[in-house]
Amino acid sequence: MNLSELAQAIATKTGSSQADVKTTIAAVFDQIADAAARGEEVSINGFGKFAVKDRPERQGRNPSTGEAMTIAASKKVAFTAAKGLKDKL
Repeated sequence: MNLSELAQAIATKTGSSQADVKTTIAAVFDQIADAAARGEEVSINGFGKFAVKDRPERQGRNPSTGEAMTIAASKKVAFTAAKGLKDKL
């Protein structure tokens, strides 16, 4: 499902316009991204939580040359599904 299909499904279910729904979805994702950039956790009851996790520096290999290299430490956003979402699967 892509953004247009998601917006269409929500618009049909709520009776809102597809343009309004797309704007709302974009605003929700922007707020989640802003919170993640600040290092905050976003928890949505019944759906799951988004949290920023640190990835330590590690050793890897250059796939084209096979040469050993160091991969720099970084941060990633991890999603953990809530029980309500897991039950639907």
